[in-house]
Amino acid sequence: MAPTAKSAGTSADPAALDSYARGGARPGVSFFSAATTIFLKDLRSEFRTKEVFNAAAVFSLLVIVIFSMAFEPTSAMAREMSGGLLWLAYTFSGMLALSRTFSREVPNDCLMALRMAPIPPAAVYLGKLLSNLLFLGLLNLLLLPLFAVFYNVRLDDKLFTLVGIVLLGSWGLAAVGTTFAAISTSVRLREMMLPVLLFPIEIPLVLSLVEATTAVLLNNDPLVTPGTWLEICLGFNIIFTVLSLMLFDHLLEE
Repeated sequence: MAPTAKSAGTSADPAALDSYARGGARPGVSFFSAATTIFLKDLRSEFRTKEVFNAAAVFSLLVIVIFSMAFEPTSAMAREMSGGLLWLAYTFSGMLALSRTFSREVPNDCLMALRMAPIPPAAVYLGKLLSNLLFLGLLNLLLLPLFAVFYNVRLDDKLFTLVGIVLLGSWGLAAVGTTFAAISTSVRLREMMLPVLLFPIEIPLVLSLVEATTAVLLNNDPLVTPGTWLEICLGFNIIFTVLSLMLFDHLLEE
């Protein structure tokens, strides 16, 4: 007679097994444990190769240098456009990093393994979101002093406010980019499709970030304070993050 689970010295929770059979988390693996594992895996992979971070950093630095040469850094027009130029560099460089979010899982059927893994799909999204947020946040914070040098901007009394804007914008770019990177993974030309899908959705986020950054740098906006634009950005981030967590199981299956 075949040994039962009890005679073999193990005990099975029927509720946990039923949740596992329905696509839930494996018994003993929590939501945050799965998200942390994916987050640490992406960190080890990126810090081992540095292919995404180095390429995005060089590209954004080139954008800042090219625009600083096209406009006179000390002119009033360049300072008025500095917020838009800064987030233009951040957005395009972030596109390089976000395009690798799930494409690195395609070889060796790693993406299929993530789909079949007995963990909640939302945990996959959260782990990828945290890794993208860390990469984009570090990249944007490293480029902020270079931006100040090329555009002759003093950051003495504006540094903490600009750091908050950069981190808030990095969260929004990572939240939207992680979702659409999953959508474009199954497309043959995924690197070309991601910007087409991503830029129209990012318009409210990028506009609010540009206006908030410009208002802080110029400090002469009598009608709208940076806080108004940051509230719009925060609301966008929260809504998109929550919706992505709720709907990511359908996106991952597609």
